[in-house]
Amino acid sequence: MKLAKIKAPNTYLLIFSIIIITAILTWIIPSGEYNRIDMNGRKVVVPESYHSVESNPQGFWAVLQTPIHGFTDKNAALIIGFVLIVGGIFAVLEKTKAIDAAIKAIVKAHERSPIIEILFIPIFMTIFSIGGGSFGMGEEVIPFILIFVPLSLALGYDSVVGVAIPFLGAGAGFAGAFLNPFTIGIAQQIADLPLFSGIAYRLFCWFICTAVAIAFVMHYALKIKKVPSKSVAFDIDKEKRMNLHIDDIENFRGVETRHKLALWTFVIGMIGMIVGVLKFQWYIDEICAIFLLTGIVIGIVGNLSIKEFTDAFVAGAKDMVGTALIIVLARGILIIAEDGRIIDTMLNSLANSIRNFHPIASSQAMFVIHSIINFFVPSGSAKAALTMPIMIPLADLVGVTRQTAVLAFQFGDGFSNMIIPTSGITMGVLTLSGISWEKWAKWLLPLEIIFLVVGFILLIPPFLLGW
Repeated sequence: MKLAKIKAPNTYLLIFSIIIITAILTWIIPSGEYNRIDMNGRKVVVPESYHSVESNPQGFWAVLQTPIHGFTDKNAALIIGFVLIVGGIFAVLEKTKAIDAAIKAIVKAHERSPIIEILFIPIFMTIFSIGGGSFGMGEEVIPFILIFVPLSLALGYDSVVGVAIPFLGAGAGFAGAFLNPFTIGIAQQIADLPLFSGIAYRLFCWFICTAVAIAFVMHYALKIKKVPSKSVAFDIDKEKRMNLHIDDIENFRGVETRHKLALWTFVIGMIGMIVGVLKFQWYIDEICAIFLLTGIVIGIVGNLSIKEFTDAFVAGAKDMVGTALIIVLARGILIIAEDGRIIDTMLNSLANSIRNFHPIASSQAMFVIHSIINFFVPSGSAKAALTMPIMIPLADLVGVTRQTAVLAFQFGDGFSNMIIPTSGITMGVLTLSGISWEKWAKWLLPLEIIFLVVGFILLIPPFLLGW
């Protein structure tokens, strides 16, 4: 059989297969647990407390129950609700034709100014990277996919670039974060370090990570603009381009007042969301409320009738059902691993394997360990509570500074988040864009390898400088 005839597996089948593999691992890997204590309302593991527990292998019946358990899992349910509401609100915004008008205006400016054409990707990726590096922009990226995918297509790029601008921008910033309270804040608290200390070197890491991501996306974007057939999303973008409605761009006379009002309402809503996250520690509940309020105001200023508003909202939410199912299945992998009690066993085994390494190699190994654990525990805050109480004493033992251990944690948490199929955000972003995980993973793998090398290199100076 020719390789060209071998088709990649369906995304749903792929994730369900990973659930089955994880269930099989619960029959092979011994069950074990760390003791846990409360620390500021968070369950944190106790170092050196690992012990074997009664085996709890997950069988066929448990696998079949994972989808419904994924729906009832609090974290997954919040993201699913967020995705459905975002889908509905964006359908309302599209109904006002404000997005079409904005895209036409940007395309015209893009065609007239070589500077805008050159700086479009770097500027927006940097903005999203600042969000990832400062307040841990994660779920907040999801609505921007619905803007940047059609915008990228209109500018001559593809859906991959449309996803990469907000998602990789925020992801690179998240990995090289300098103020992220959900990763650095929690990890430094557990490590007994001053909050957000070591910010100078973290800013340097953030700059390097962001620059690497921008260079990778720019190289790809320029390549497919010259030869569109080289796009990994070439086939799926054909239909999308037909629905852009920018054929009459030459006759476009500017954005109408009602479109401006709708767009400014959306912008103000996004600013309100960012302020709420930064100042009041809002999470998905409050962000959803802001989106719903924003959508209602958009419907009013966009002159939509109640029927037009509700029909558009329901249709938009309906389009997100596939995304919701992907998130449910992705969450099911973690549920199986937790119920099988194998995550603590894997962490204990991995941590013990680096005790005799050189300090530089130990910090790099910590980076790899966090990347592996991230597959099963994509949440940065949950992973910090799981791994840092073990890694901090281990770092002291092998001669790695605590700041370096935190840096290894944030690299391991951030870089792999952009590719792992167990992340609800990653899979939600991809299904919203229509890009299969297989295509995305194949495209992103070279960047992940580059990030791995960059992470290894950036972990060397802290040892030499005693950071």
